[in-house]
Amino acid sequence: MKIAVCLKRVPDTTTKIVVAGDGKSIDETGVKFVPNPYDEYAIEAAIAFKEKAGAGETVVYSLGADVAQETMRTALAMGIDRGVLLQSPGSPDGFEVAKALATEIGTGGFDLVLFGKMAVDDYNHQVGIMVAELLELPCISAVSALTIDGSAVTAEREVEGGVEVVTCQLPVVITADKGINTPRLPSLKGIMAAKKKPLELKPVTLGPGGVTVTALALPPERQAGKIVGEGPDAVPALVQLLRNEAKVI
Repeated sequence: MKIAVCLKRVPDTTTKIVVAGDGKSIDETGVKFVPNPYDEYAIEAAIAFKEKAGAGETVVYSLGADVAQETMRTALAMGIDRGVLLQSPGSPDGFEVAKALATEIGTGGFDLVLFGKMAVDDYNHQVGIMVAELLELPCISAVSALTIDGSAVTAEREVEGGVEVVTCQLPVVITADKGINTPRLPSLKGIMAAKKKPLELKPVTLGPGGVTVTALALPPERQAGKIVGEGPDAVPALVQLLRNEAKVI
């Protein structure tokens, strides 16, 4: 089985974000970058399916600046066989990113293409689905359980009030959600082996796209709360504040 998995380099969710001087990007000084957490589910699925098959190849793809190589090495340390970095400053337009990925992945003859369901920095939830459409492949998104028997694919998706079961045949594009697996941690042996695994650099040029970032700002700070008292005696004051200040009743 030949499996492609796509990975995005994102700021750690615990990092304090500062808007850069241009007002359109973040100041990366001191920011810790990590593999997108949802993409880690996709990486683990790729490795596990190859291990179960007993043969095949796993390839991790990423699009970004040269610094993304460090993030890709994490995937290689987990067990991915090789990597391909599409060198580009990136784009806020998911369609342009999807086109570049689809052009590269489409020539690889992959049985399975895996994405995280979304990236935690922009929450667009779109690139994997767009790649599937461009490759004219079936797509099952936000998958929380996945089995492959021969060429038959069965996936579960959590929907409001229940679980949806979807079936199709390989090849297919899957976007992974929480619950599909528990990503492994890179071992020391894996980290050392990752340094010798091939990581190909391919410059790409993205189109102008139809999406631009005009401004970036942090949400306003929350106002301090008020304690109006305790027990039944606090109710009149609370009602007055809700009616006259918060204006919710």
